[in-house]
Amino acid sequence: MEWINLKKPVRVGFILLIICVIALYGIYWAFYDMNRLPKGELISEVVSPNGEYTLKAYLVNGGTTVAYCIRGELKYNIGNKKPKTIYWNYRETEAKVEWKDKDTVVINGHSLMVKKDVYDWRREN
Repeated sequence: MEWINLKKPVRVGFILLIICVIALYGIYWAFYDMNRLPKGELISEVVSPNGEYTLKAYLVNGGTTVAYCIRGELKYNIGNKKPKTIYWNYRETEAKVEWKDKDTVVINGHSLMVKKDVYDWRREN
């Protein structure tokens, strides 16, 4: 009786798995990566109560067929961490920014703990 050679099916399955992982990462990178958002035009800056952070709000013009967006970028005033985008919302032209405490900011009604939270309208649908 001949034994079935499983090496070839395992190898093919592994290659297909790698292709799927690369494709899924490509989709994330192209459509959901917050680091790839357009910069926009600075419309406001609000410093946190303890001066540790500055929230910069940018108005992003998507072009003639896309509505305006607001991008909120958190700048670290202490240390040398790179700024990070923590807010991205579609169909907005103004940014109402209010610090609730030293680590919590409210942007257009969305409350975010700046150390861990991110709001991205694309993930809400």
